[in-house]
Amino acid sequence: MEISKIIGENLNRLRLEHNLSLGKLAELTGISKVMLAQIEKGEANPSINTVWKIAAGLRVSYTALLEQHMPGGVTVRRKDIEPQFVEGGGQLLCYFQSSNTRNFELFEMELESGCHYDSPGHGERTEEYLVVESGELELSIGVEQHRLFAGDAIRFPASGQHIYRSAGAAPLRMMVINYYG
Repeated sequence: MEISKIIGENLNRLRLEHNLSLGKLAELTGISKVMLAQIEKGEANPSINTVWKIAAGLRVSYTALLEQHMPGGVTVRRKDIEPQFVEGGGQLLCYFQSSNTRNFELFEMELESGCHYDSPGHGERTEEYLVVESGELELSIGVEQHRLFAGDAIRFPASGQHIYRSAGAAPLRMMVINYYG
């Protein structure tokens, strides 16, 4: 199933579970009712930041909007993951979404050299764990600056804005876990 259809079905289900009108959800997210309706119908392919805004407005995890229900054990093949593209040159691949029984998400992020991704934050009590697999990461968390290289890892509170920047000559590749405490 296309990711836009999955997001639309989940958005509709979650909005109704929260007993919200499109108008009220628009107020909570800062996204227009028209855009929300298009997303629900699967007629729009929302950006990563739009999905984060919707998740924050609904007070659910990012991947609650991406999750396609699959019973039993699951093998995830990289070639089967539909990437979400980062403006400027990169992609985000979600291997495991959070669910009722799993309070974390596992992503792989790739950014071309010089590319950056601004994350708006992931909600209260969220921690992020990341491991740089290759390349060089310049990470801004509020006023803090961190520089990480292949093999380095960091854990930080992820409720506020943070910025990932591919700072080396080679592309950046890292694994990211968002933990919802």
